[in-house]
Amino acid sequence: MVKDLVYLIPAGKYGKEEIASLLTNHPEIKFASLVGIDLAGNDTDEKIPIELFIKDMDDFYNGTAVQTDGSSVVLTGIAVLNNAKVDMLADASVNWFVDYNFEHIDEETGKPIGTLRIPAYLVHNGLRVDSRSILAQSLEYSKGELLDLFKKNAKIAGLEHINGADVEDIIFTSATELEFWVKTPANKADVEDLSASQVMQEQYWQRTRGSVRTAMEQALMMMKNYGLEPEMGHKEVGGIKAQIDETGHLNHVMEQLEIDWKFSNALQCADNELQARILVKEAFRANGLDVTFKAKPIIGVAGSGEHTHVGFAAKLKSGKVVNLFSPTDMKQYFLSAIGYGAIMGLLKHYEVINPFISATNDSLNRLKPGFEAPVCIVTSLGHNPATPSRNRTILAGLVRDVNSPMATRFEVRSPNPYTNTYTALTAFYMSMLDGIKAAVNSGKTVEELDAELSKDAGKEGFYLETDRAYRSEHDVFDDYSAEERDRLFSKPPATVWENMQNLKKYPEKVKTLTAGNAFRQELIEAFAAGALVRWKAELLNRIIPENLSIVKEAKALHEADSASDLDLTNWDKINTIRVYLAKDCMLQKSLFTRIKEAIQTGDFDAVSEMQIEMSAKVGELEILYREYKKNMIHIC
Repeated sequence: MVKDLVYLIPAGKYGKEEIASLLTNHPEIKFASLVGIDLAGNDTDEKIPIELFIKDMDDFYNGTAVQTDGSSVVLTGIAVLNNAKVDMLADASVNWFVDYNFEHIDEETGKPIGTLRIPAYLVHNGLRVDSRSILAQSLEYSKGELLDLFKKNAKIAGLEHINGADVEDIIFTSATELEFWVKTPANKADVEDLSASQVMQEQYWQRTRGSVRTAMEQALMMMKNYGLEPEMGHKEVGGIKAQIDETGHLNHVMEQLEIDWKFSNALQCADNELQARILVKEAFRANGLDVTFKAKPIIGVAGSGEHTHVGFAAKLKSGKVVNLFSPTDMKQYFLSAIGYGAIMGLLKHYEVINPFISATNDSLNRLKPGFEAPVCIVTSLGHNPATPSRNRTILAGLVRDVNSPMATRFEVRSPNPYTNTYTALTAFYMSMLDGIKAAVNSGKTVEELDAELSKDAGKEGFYLETDRAYRSEHDVFDDYSAEERDRLFSKPPATVWENMQNLKKYPEKVKTLTAGNAFRQELIEAFAAGALVRWKAELLNRIIPENLSIVKEAKALHEADSASDLDLTNWDKINTIRVYLAKDCMLQKSLFTRIKEAIQTGDFDAVSEMQIEMSAKVGELEILYREYKKNMIHIC
């Protein structure tokens, strides 16, 4: 680590003149970059000489210094070619980070060249259109609604220790857990080896070694420098044991890891996550390792989640901060009315939240039964208030400690590392706000609210839907059949198309997200349109070509005159699938061709159905070919 580097400029600590002086005294910081977040969660990056930033600082603050071509980022249908100009407005309410290039050393100072990354808003035609703005403005609206709720309700069920008139501010607390896979470049591991290691729990919480250990430690140390306050780094469930080469170094590395850091307010949480990903990738790259944040980099093996923790707190006029989810009596009740309302709002609206959580083919590949990834819209609170729930099969679980009321929060388990955290948190908090208002305005006791959340499917509730159940303390994979899960907790979408269609199918639920006009309807439509453009492009240009390669690699290995009946039977099954997937005939076109043609004609319902079929067929082909190949190797 290089000493005397400026890693961050804390929010509110310095005025403009002090920032200019700080940058002047650190000439190794050569550039400034405004970081806007488009609707897909991509961050902008540019190199503006720091002298220009210092000279025109006022213009950076008022959004007139930097413009970008909005048609080059994901603002689908908003910043179009004939109206693409987007202004970039610096956000001084959050921390600014300095990104150092340790491979480029300043000759004068002997220090790495730094770029000041300034979180920013994107403004098009006078309106903010970026993910950071959606979250920031939604939180401001939610804060106003909650403060008004406390003004009208001096006492709220489960919060008898708080006088509504004493609530001065609302704090939205959030944290994410970042999971990822690391490997040596070009290394491929056998899926069966990875699966066996996962089942035998050989990797989880094991000691890291070699370059993986070094990179993990460096990443954690750098996070501390940036004020992220790391709490833990450890191995996750996926991976296999690395090998040692003749020089004593590890090779054939293939491991899944997780890094956690301290919670913060919601907007800073999302900014921190972006910085954490940069630090992780750079630390592991410097040690010769590839990092992927894909949700499901290897089909058939544990994917990477990014469990997201959300909570509400209130600052009182006395300066005291209280957790609004925690009831006055922690031993008698699970939650306050605010807490019950929050989880009910989240679950009731999840069909229109999920598009912002799982917007890619990769994300939906992760959400399959059997890999501890949630597929059901259901919560778990615990069997009683004294015994916290650790049910890992549900969508959103209550995290609480009887002796620590400030720790109470909900862990939403569906996000993945490429989920746009800004829009995801927006959807969480806006839906929770709707449930909170319904719960408080109902005047119901915490016992009555607990009964509402715990109701059986078919029983009418004052807020939740009649035909659904929303709480289970069971293992939803082992204790229910697939048909029971779909009936009780709603059938999950299988494709990006199905997921985005929910935004049209449930217009009343979408209205909850657009309340306050921060997450405007045009932004929701732009998000969905961008997701569908990427869905179609990935199907055509990546998924079908990759599956075609799998088909081509499944070649006959037996010789006709010496093959066993089993070899011939296995190959016949394999070749039948190969032909069905990829071979056009006079009487029937292949599945690959039919998908391509349906995309061209715009029949996306058919594309979605055929994508599901293609995934199943390719999976069947891979399993059959592995068995066929093993038998051939065995007799050779």
